[in-house]
Amino acid sequence: MTPNQIELVQSSWEQVKPISEQAAELFYGKLFDLDPSLKPLFKGDMKEQGKKLMATLSLAVASLTKLESLLPALKDLGRRHVQYGVPDESYQTVGQALLWTLEQGLGEAFTADVKEAWTETYVTLSTVMLDAAHEQAA
Repeated sequence: MTPNQIELVQSSWEQVKPISEQAAELFYGKLFDLDPSLKPLFKGDMKEQGKKLMATLSLAVASLTKLESLLPALKDLGRRHVQYGVPDESYQTVGQALLWTLEQGLGEAFTADVKEAWTETYVTLSTVMLDAAHEQAA
């Protein structure tokens, strides 16, 4: 990720944070529309799950300039997702739902450059998680 991409992700996230509860609802609604088979993986209170999602995203976005400090938490999250039964292909679906949610929340501010920066961010973070998940499965 370039410094400009990191700045785009961080500044656009600041615009999403005030609507984080609605963003979480949009995200999970879209996720389950895209793949209804994922819904049973979420057994708890979805409002709480949404808060956890937004807190995790906030931490990840804030840590983009020092990604190495985030790696242990990402790897742990990837390993936990194996225990939850999360299939590998769902990472792509989550990425789609995330980008769609950001587009809804940011409107015109979701430019091609912002989309590219978020895509690069998601691919970077999810690859670390998937690699850790595969290490655990091996």
